[in-house]
Amino acid sequence: MRRLQYRIVDVFTDRMFGGNPLAVFLDGRGLSETEMQALAREMNLSETTFVLPPDDPANDFRVRIFTPGRELPMAGHPTIGTAFVLAREKMLPGGGETLTIRLEEKVGLIPVRLEMKDGVPDKIWMTQPQPTFGPVFPNAAAVAEMLGIDPADIRNDLPIEVVSCGMPFLFVPVRDLATMRRLSFNRDLSRRALESLEVSEVFVFALEVENAGSTVHSRMFAPELGVPEDPATGGASGPLGSYLVRYGVVSAQPKASIVSEQGIEMGRPSFIHIEITQEANEITEVKVGGRTVFVGGGEIELGI
Repeated sequence: MRRLQYRIVDVFTDRMFGGNPLAVFLDGRGLSETEMQALAREMNLSETTFVLPPDDPANDFRVRIFTPGRELPMAGHPTIGTAFVLAREKMLPGGGETLTIRLEEKVGLIPVRLEMKDGVPDKIWMTQPQPTFGPVFPNAAAVAEMLGIDPADIRNDLPIEVVSCGMPFLFVPVRDLATMRRLSFNRDLSRRALESLEVSEVFVFALEVENAGSTVHSRMFAPELGVPEDPATGGASGPLGSYLVRYGVVSAQPKASIVSEQGIEMGRPSFIHIEITQEANEITEVKVGGRTVFVGGGEIELGI
């Protein structure tokens, strides 16, 4: 019998029971992919991570990320939450006001910067891969139907478009908060509508916000990953910021600072910080960050 230690944290929040919960298994050595997937289903959170030694000794750790449905190449709140746990468990070198580590994920190397306060992480930033844009989805009526809204609720001055910083999402701009609150995602309709895009994750946003200091109000639906709705999606926030800068919604002269509020409709308010750097009208750096709160931990006995 093997005892697997795990920790639970809430990510993109400064208080317990907000943000997006994450389970982090401190030592994933010896676990098969099937076992990792089964453990992620058992935890039944939007994501669960497993910490492993790096393939390249120049890096700090390798991290594998699973939803209840499948493994992801990269994700935001698992990266930031895992870094927080590594620091809290004294698995990282100590000292100094900032600490930069290198995490290997399936998408490649992810640099992470921890801003420390009184010896514990205060805010954590990850650098995401450069954005890729497209395709644009032309059928607003089909998107509106799968979201349970009227086509007129979708803005016609911004594209419905796939954007990726390591993982693709379909971005849908809607007119206001009232529309955001009415969203009712239909999984069957989404399968039919989005089949040609080979993207199932849908990120809806409005520029009307609930909280002072926020830039954009967001919701993300990913039932094909086993996540009907996600309270905070760091992996989509880098592409979101890139989209807002590309289409002139937010100015980057040379850097845009954006706050995405998410999870409010789920009762788990989350605040995701996004920094987009641009030079000569080209995005050169994408960073996503936020705070994390420790919740608890335990162990699972796994028969070998």
